[in-house]
Amino acid sequence: MKKSDLRKYAKLVAKVGANIQKGQQVKINASIEQSDFVLLVVEECYKAGASKVSIDWNVDRLTVINYKYQDLETLTKIEDWEIKKLERETELLPARIFISSANPDGLKGVDQAKMMKVRQEVGKVTKKYRDAIDNKHQWTIVAMPGVEWAKKIFPNESNKKAKELLWKAIYKTVRLEGDPIENWKKHSNNIASKNKILNDLNIKTLMYKSANGTDFKVSLTGKTVFGGGYLDTIQGVRYNPNMPTEESYTSPDKYSAEGVVYSTKPLSVMGNLVDNFGFRFEKGKVVEVLGDEFAKETLEKLISIDEGASYLGEVALVPFNSPVNETGILFYNTLFDENACCHLAIGAGFEDTIKDFEKKSPEELKEVGLNDSMIHVDFMIGSADLEITAETFDGKILKIFEHGTWAI
Repeated sequence: MKKSDLRKYAKLVAKVGANIQKGQQVKINASIEQSDFVLLVVEECYKAGASKVSIDWNVDRLTVINYKYQDLETLTKIEDWEIKKLERETELLPARIFISSANPDGLKGVDQAKMMKVRQEVGKVTKKYRDAIDNKHQWTIVAMPGVEWAKKIFPNESNKKAKELLWKAIYKTVRLEGDPIENWKKHSNNIASKNKILNDLNIKTLMYKSANGTDFKVSLTGKTVFGGGYLDTIQGVRYNPNMPTEESYTSPDKYSAEGVVYSTKPLSVMGNLVDNFGFRFEKGKVVEVLGDEFAKETLEKLISIDEGASYLGEVALVPFNSPVNETGILFYNTLFDENACCHLAIGAGFEDTIKDFEKKSPEELKEVGLNDSMIHVDFMIGSADLEITAETFDGKILKIFEHGTWAI
């Protein structure tokens, strides 16, 4: 990896991903394995005008040890100083940068029930603080190749070669060739154009069919819009939350999902990979997890974390011939795999997909069919033969996707 390319990437993250504003504080979450790149990002944040940059380091193996030796009471206890920190962040609204490089199997062996209980109990306390800053600050998720992640994708290569191959794929999918800032401006405008077409269609219901058994439909409320690419905070600051991104997405009517849908790529759930699974929906709710014993056990725990975890929060349209999918790589990382093909998400919906959301209370958002949950977990359903048909509110029937890609 050339230092000049890494510097270019760091600048893209600071100026386009998070779009740091003058005087704004920044929080970075990253693995200690990425310390060299983090230093570049920190410097670029300051060059962009940041007043203070702080870092939260993470280590999968430390998490495994903590879960092994700490009891449930200790793991779920949130100290007073941590609450004060969360409260302060709702006032400061720092920009957040998440640098993903985790081993997809990094938490394998951790007691799943224990981990789910911790997530559930901690979420009860922290959710209100997350909600308080939602749509009010910039955040972005990017990636850097870690050794264990790279070896998961390229098991027959040396550590160095595996990282080089993964970096090459990241380089391509985040559009670093040439002028990346200009590349992202054009790319975001292209996604915005597709979103406008979808919104002008006034879609009522999306119907999915694939040879793998997917036979599923979900409805929109008529009060939502498709988004994707860049986002704007309530204050009007534009940023790119996911790099890469290829999706046009919206939030469905919480109670509308019906039928069976099957995954087409593995899903990492709390550091464990689940593959070959599906969900059966009735009146919007997951009523059955389909798959082997491990998939059922893991996903049934996930959807029981709270009432909204068994309902959909997102439908996303991504062509099967996206640049991410054209790498031919299964990334075992949701940031990339969700941008390889169409996906759905169980859990929380997106407030900013509701028209005039900033003028609505949480209760009013629920009344228009927006799902609420502690979790938001994407799973991929796109395939080369996926067909998606839309019924519009004025009764028209038209193909949205054919042979896995756009038909409009």
